[in-house]
Amino acid sequence: MTTIRQDITLDGTPLVRLENALLRVDVAPGVGGRVVSLMDKASGHEFLWHNARLKLERCAPGSKYDPNFYGGIDELIPNDMPEVFNGMKNPEHGELWTTPLAARVEGETLVLTGTLPQSGLSYERRMTLRPNSPHLDIDYCIGNPTPEVRQFMWKLHAALQIEPGDRIECPARTAKVIGRGTRRDSTDPFPWPIIEGQRADIIPALDGTLDFMFLYDLEEGRMALVRPTAGLTVAYTFDKAVFPYCWLFASFGWLDGHYTAVLEPCTTMPVSVNEAVSLGQCTSILQPGETLATRMTLYAGPVEGEEA
Repeated sequence: MTTIRQDITLDGTPLVRLENALLRVDVAPGVGGRVVSLMDKASGHEFLWHNARLKLERCAPGSKYDPNFYGGIDELIPNDMPEVFNGMKNPEHGELWTTPLAARVEGETLVLTGTLPQSGLSYERRMTLRPNSPHLDIDYCIGNPTPEVRQFMWKLHAALQIEPGDRIECPARTAKVIGRGTRRDSTDPFPWPIIEGQRADIIPALDGTLDFMFLYDLEEGRMALVRPTAGLTVAYTFDKAVFPYCWLFASFGWLDGHYTAVLEPCTTMPVSVNEAVSLGQCTSILQPGETLATRMTLYAGPVEGEEA
């Protein structure tokens, strides 16, 4: 049996809790629909990383992202870097993370809806925790009710707890380091996961470094973090026609001392939406009246129970 509670708060912010015998999921609709807890009940393990220096609260539109990097799972729409496209200046990390969403419960499904105030995109997320299963099905519908074409990036952004020896799993054939400042010297494409004779998929100790890379040429739509010491994994499965790229950002102390890996299935590559569109590497372009609907499943539990 799955239950949904709406009488919980964190730092004064209302939460909605989806729970069954195996998994507990806490969502903050008023903070862009951020998922703030993903807990394996058998072990008590919390999969999501949080910035202990921050409270859970909504930030004002246009706020800088890194100083307000709370953690958990948020989503970036319509962009990452501040950029002018669709005839407007789009703020850092987009609009959704600062947009409050309306919440309603339909049976065993939590429905979140809202409209991005600047781009005008409509957003719907339906979250259903399967009974007696560590699978969370997430059905999305993004619409363009405006009279203009909307080109945008849509990226999942799941900040996870990590420890040395954890493993990133992604069936990508190719990867590429993004920019400078990472622990890899080369920015040339390389066959994932081996670069410069090292395993890029293994989490190192807290050493002040950074990994930031694109993973692409996917064999299937999947991205996961495995913790071998606990026999646990958290994994996204998705339609690779919608999300043909996976970004991986991991701070091993480089960003403000944070130690976390962020799994980011994405509709675009590279970082700039304008550049992605010009390269034909943007699957999220909506004509007036069009919608983009897709399902993503989030699994959080024992490694051996991973398959649906």
